[in-house]
Amino acid sequence: MSSSAKINVHLKLVVCVLALFIAFVAIPPLEAKARNIKVGIIDTYSGPPAMFCKEALNGFKLALKGINEKGVLGRKIEYTTRDTKFKVDIGLSVAKELIMREGVDVLVGVISSSVALAVSDYARREKVPLIVWIAKSERITGQKGHRYVFSTSENTAMFGKAGGVALAKKPFTKYWIAGDDYEYGHAIADAAWRNLKKLKPNVQLLGQSWWKIGEPDLVPYITAILAAKPDAVIFCTGGASMVNVMKTAKATGLTSKVQAWVHTATETSILRALGPGAPEGVMGTSDYLFYYPDTPANRGFASAFQAEYGAPPGFSGFHGYITAHLIAEAFRKAGSVDKEKFIDALEGLRIDSPAGEIEMRACDHQAVLPIFMGVTKKTPQYDFLTASDIITLTGDDVMPSCDEIREARSRK
Repeated sequence: MSSSAKINVHLKLVVCVLALFIAFVAIPPLEAKARNIKVGIIDTYSGPPAMFCKEALNGFKLALKGINEKGVLGRKIEYTTRDTKFKVDIGLSVAKELIMREGVDVLVGVISSSVALAVSDYARREKVPLIVWIAKSERITGQKGHRYVFSTSENTAMFGKAGGVALAKKPFTKYWIAGDDYEYGHAIADAAWRNLKKLKPNVQLLGQSWWKIGEPDLVPYITAILAAKPDAVIFCTGGASMVNVMKTAKATGLTSKVQAWVHTATETSILRALGPGAPEGVMGTSDYLFYYPDTPANRGFASAFQAEYGAPPGFSGFHGYITAHLIAEAFRKAGSVDKEKFIDALEGLRIDSPAGEIEMRACDHQAVLPIFMGVTKKTPQYDFLTASDIITLTGDDVMPSCDEIREARSRK
């Protein structure tokens, strides 16, 4: 073979190798194109609040079973969890790890309103969507809301208005406010009292009691409240304090002498933990009850949850469940695993749920949820108390208007 022919052969080989190299670099492997959608869940998985966070995670996992059977854009949704230990600094640290190292597409979780607000600000800077599923401060999607934060939980503005509506119909005029001394507790107090005062201007606030989070002995506080002789008490508690307040209120005789309103008094997780010893006659509000409404969708969800985890779902299990479905439907609607397209798709999205149709309102990224008001009562069907005399308020009935949200954000 002549030298010129050899050169031609070598050139052809070089061209072929270069072509293969360019094709390999330019076309990503199929595995990379079909990578799973990654969700990072940050919540409190140690300490008293863990019961709610674990239930939310169970609801999320239950939904993923059905979602991943069908797939989302030819992919599955996978998740990884981190424990915030109910602390802002740890919450920020694990959020940064999930975004920077794990490359998650969506952040989810957070029971603490303080942690939620801090992580929300970080998510905004990093342009990663955050969906809050338990924390309830109205500032999350209200005054401090922005493009990258959403909430699938009812907030203090919503149940504060519901509580105000319920209490305004009662003959009470002298009130006492008591609760946990942190963001969530004060947010409940502000919302409930603001709405009650608006509906019934002649009500009087005799005083307030605030205790540290996790305070084991509430008897001195309840004793002081009874001494002041209010007509009714607005309890503003979260986490394990909700169980402690209900237990102490009954033990001290408060619930037999004074009307009490506790936002989550009718919440299944609280009443199940107290058993038949829970106080009757306590007014409460919740956005989910496994026995109401009595519809095929709610019965199906409650039965599946009970079969999987050995207990009926409470509000946090419901929130985890609908969060998974909203994520899946938003990605399907977006047609892409792109954060900005996902946000655009999630705005205004409507899905069916065990509690009826739910809309993710576009103006504030707050889920439009019904609020069920009731009174604790013993029933023969269960070995724990449930809600009686249930009144349903729609999300539109209890949510601030979009104009009010815009006004609140302008005051940042």
